[in-house]
Amino acid sequence: MIHEKGRIVAIEPEGLWVETIQRSTCQSCSAEKGCGQSLMAKLSGHSSFIWVLLQGRDSSQYQVGEEIEIGVPEEIVVKGSLFAYMTPLLSMMLLCGLAHQQFASEGLTILSAFAGLGIGALLVRWRSQSTRFDARLQPVLVDDHQAVRFHS
Repeated sequence: MIHEKGRIVAIEPEGLWVETIQRSTCQSCSAEKGCGQSLMAKLSGHSSFIWVLLQGRDSSQYQVGEEIEIGVPEEIVVKGSLFAYMTPLLSMMLLCGLAHQQFASEGLTILSAFAGLGIGALLVRWRSQSTRFDARLQPVLVDDHQAVRFHS
């Protein structure tokens, strides 16, 4: 599980809004000194706001400004990354190949490649919106208030 510390910025009955500064991945990577992403994160102090489900915990146990630890299973990160990167790439290659076989025109092949890339990006966006509230894909609280359970 990937762990990240964050600060509670809002409390709602079903969950918490947590502000995190994305550092944990850069600190564990061996290419930290040669990576532009690491440099930009250090300069900008880029923070993200993440919705974390309480999973039956009492929201009154938490205070705005409190530091908490959240976790995301590696499997979810890997599968999500593969889907987000590979879907547009594969749809681009598929439409490009089909257009090349059907029309044998360089211009139409290039346009089809861009269309495939756009269709793949739309598929990723649709999937992201449709699974937005899926509890299995949400970050979880890692604390002593209640045991963390994962649904498979």
